Amino acid sequence: MRFSRVLLLLLVLAPAAWPASIHAMQPPPQSEFVPMSDIPEGEQIPAFTMLGSAYGFVWVLLLGYVWSIGRRLQKVESELAELESRGK
Repeated sequence: MRFSRVLLLLLVLAPAAWPASIHAMQPPPQSEFVPMSDIPEGEQIPAFTMLGSAYGFVWVLLLGYVWSIGRRLQKVESELAELESRGK
């Protein structure tokens, strides 16, 4: 009984402390614009590489899907041709 009361108290009071702890972890906001040339290399995002990789991945998936559909379509067409030859 006592454990459940302590747990309930923690569950009720814990959310009140979250905003203060989240605010303490955030860095202070910038006061001015920082151009890209002034940002260190380790903090820059390689956008072109990431974008090219994403497009490449999507194209590979798309071509694989179209290839698998083509194989299945050929199989269905051969089965239909076999059924037509049996029926005649």
